[in-house]
Amino acid sequence: MFESNTGGSGSGLDPKRIASLTESQQEIYRNRTGASAAEYQRAVKVMPGGVPSSFQMMDPWPVYLTEGKGSQVWDVDGNQYTDFHAGFGVMVIGHANPMIGDAVKARIDQSTHFAAPTNDSIVVAEELKRRFGLPHWRFINSGTEATMDAVHLARGATGRDMILKVEGSYHGHHDAVMVSVAPPLDQIGTRENPIAVPYGEGTPRALTDLTHTVPFNNIDALKAVLGKIGDQVAGMIIEPAMMNINIIPPKDGYLEAVRELTAQYGIKLIFDEVKTGATMSHGGATAYYGVTPDMITLAKATCGGYPGGSIGMSDEVAQLVEDDRVKQYGTFNGNPLVMAAAEAALTKVLTEEAYVELNEKNEYLKGRCQEIIDKYGLPAYTEGIGAKGCVIFSPERIYEYRDYAEYVDAELSTLGWLYHMNHGIFMTPGVEEEWTLSVAHSQADLDNYAGAFEAFAQDVTA
Repeated sequence: MFESNTGGSGSGLDPKRIASLTESQQEIYRNRTGASAAEYQRAVKVMPGGVPSSFQMMDPWPVYLTEGKGSQVWDVDGNQYTDFHAGFGVMVIGHANPMIGDAVKARIDQSTHFAAPTNDSIVVAEELKRRFGLPHWRFINSGTEATMDAVHLARGATGRDMILKVEGSYHGHHDAVMVSVAPPLDQIGTRENPIAVPYGEGTPRALTDLTHTVPFNNIDALKAVLGKIGDQVAGMIIEPAMMNINIIPPKDGYLEAVRELTAQYGIKLIFDEVKTGATMSHGGATAYYGVTPDMITLAKATCGGYPGGSIGMSDEVAQLVEDDRVKQYGTFNGNPLVMAAAEAALTKVLTEEAYVELNEKNEYLKGRCQEIIDKYGLPAYTEGIGAKGCVIFSPERIYEYRDYAEYVDAELSTLGWLYHMNHGIFMTPGVEEEWTLSVAHSQADLDNYAGAFEAFAQDVTA
């Protein structure tokens, strides 16, 4: 998803073999994606990098897709893949789900846009309240907008300006959170005295200075930072389980301690559940871990494959919106097409029973991959919750970004991605090698993933 600073020096595997296998797999990739190469040459003339979003860039070129059905997708070359990418975790419902399609088609016949409320928005808000426990909800158009509104609300509720975020977390592309997303280790200071690093150019230093950072899973570091600036911090935004650098769950008691400390300092706690909200459990990480924040941001899978998002609020925070003290506007907020898709996704597809099945599938795939890791002695382990899982190519367990940047083997991760793509397993671009399961994935799909992973393991350790 983003560039990595990992070097992979601790894998214990032959670097020359990894380099040779990478070269041969890249050649296979090039040979089987010739039509995508042609599309790339056309696209790069009119879109930077040849893609609508930089997250879609791949080396040497991206695969251009044409169709998706259930767990399968097809590219312009006619290659068929089992999709474990799921549009960065959006398509937990599966591609072309008829329940979503029927709901959207019915709404299309009744108009696609009003800039006025519809019944669907009430149903969705009621369902989100039931699942996540927060009493009030508003709708926006993306995860970025959701976290942006949450930051505004935290500042409005407290009268403070500073925001606290976790190193290595991505919360969208607005100024307050474009900080320390993938910072070089030699620029971020110590855990007790972290230094905020802008994520790319274009963010004024004055705004970066309003965002402070802390490492994940480290209460002592959080206490140290709050002891210095706690009375100046408006809100803390955090993924309850990190899902931007592989998957890193919270340590036992960590989220409870974060909740206690933020309340102690009068800081509004924001759970960014854009990734976890409709993948981890029926009620996201909030229900899974039993810790309730002041705000929850959602997007991705909650909208049934359509571009939308939402923000949940406590009574206190919602009053700011009710009184129009904090402005929360948007022409397409609660768009009827998105609301129709979200209602169908939340009430008909992503049921409590669906999450039981998703978790069973995930446990099976993690188990298969761990057996392969153990069989071939790979410097790796599996992690995952609900519909999300991954193989983490590290000889050490990862607890936060600094561990990730030091231990995760980028070269091995890239090679694993190539093996999967060349074996018909469509994966997320980038070194985090994370899968998302859908309700459409079959036992055979899971076994095919494991088969591609074993082919990689066998070759890399030969």
